[in-house]
Amino acid sequence: MSRRLDLMLAASAPVIWGSTYIVTTQMLPDGYPLTDSVLRALPAGLLLMMVTRRIPPRKWLIRIGILGGLNFTIFWACLFVAAYRLPGGVAATLGAVQPLLVLFLSRMVLGAPLCLLGVAAAVFGIGGVALLLLGPQAQLDVIGISAALVGAVSMAIGVVLTRRWHPPVSALAFTAWQLTAGGVLLLPLALIFEPPLPSLTLMNGLGFAWLGLFGAAISYFFWFRGIERLGPAAVTNFGFLSPLTAVLLGWLLLGERLSDTQLSGVVVVLACVWLGARSHRIGNSARPGLPALSEPVKG
Repeated sequence: MSRRLDLMLAASAPVIWGSTYIVTTQMLPDGYPLTDSVLRALPAGLLLMMVTRRIPPRKWLIRIGILGGLNFTIFWACLFVAAYRLPGGVAATLGAVQPLLVLFLSRMVLGAPLCLLGVAAAVFGIGGVALLLLGPQAQLDVIGISAALVGAVSMAIGVVLTRRWHPPVSALAFTAWQLTAGGVLLLPLALIFEPPLPSLTLMNGLGFAWLGLFGAAISYFFWFRGIERLGPAAVTNFGFLSPLTAVLLGWLLLGERLSDTQLSGVVVVLACVWLGARSHRIGNSARPGLPALSEPVKG
């Protein structure tokens, strides 16, 4: 399969995640973010485990638990705290530091080349997200800021360790294990901090089906597959496509107006995504002695 197709599939994951906001606000019961996260992760993980018919061996349980906790439990729980305590634009802009963190962690943990162009793309991508989402009335909150940054760090570490700790199974099975672990770890948080869900409508059911099937099972399979085949540094800037998609869906489906500043942000984000993918290719060609990214890194 061509590298271009690998990149397109990996990029489609954050695009799908960008629909989470509109699906959650328009199709799901209000005020159940942790329960929503459990119902997004756990059924998807169990479904993929039935499809692959693979369960993690005992020696991998600790690593799978750590990865599920980093990529889903901690990340989604922090996202929930940040969303409630910060304006959405501030939370998303702080979360946009994740690609920059991934680049440096990939260098330290995986020995991946650190390309100046890639770092610049990640830095300017944060600025592009700020142009898309930050408003003049943005207010700051210490707990919210801390949660957003912890979530970004958690996801960045999870992305890098997903590459380093990839077991000798398919990306689909690896996705199933992580989603299941993340959902199991989220379940007690939802039971403790949120009341039971009310009776669900057909619209609620469709919303949960979308988030579970597309927003978790399919998108995270594409994401983890991209990390396995291309490496974290090659896919991390695609994360900027998530807030971009959320803004564009609000414009297309909810009639929200795009300002000139936001349009500038669209251009900056798209340019940084392209430069990030381009810089990784240049960096790898300059370092021909590196191991092939299609081979999992053990350790």
